[in-house]
Amino acid sequence: MKKALLLLASFAFTTAAFAQTAPTTEVKTRDNGTTKVVTTTGKTNVGQALENTTDAAGNLVKKGANAVEKGAKKAARKTKSASLKASRKAKKGTAKMEDKTE
Repeated sequence: MKKALLLLASFAFTTAAFAQTAPTTEVKTRDNGTTKVVTTTGKTNVGQALENTTDAAGNLVKKGANAVEKGAKKAARKTKSASLKASRKAKKGTAKMEDKTE
């Protein structure tokens, strides 16, 4: 899964680079005689879609990493509390045994 995601991301970056052209400026004349200057960035619909895909892939990777990190922290807390409980029980059991032997 991880390799496929990385392959998809690298493919999207290279394709998005080819899909873009240099910015162009057009001057449009309206019916009433006024002019309008329009500057296009040159990004095609396909290029924009690929950029959105790479952003989405990055978001998925971040979400996955956060889930793993959260799970690891949760497991660490559970392990710590379980070991503390076991330690307390062992101390109590030892104390009881010592009291019985005296």
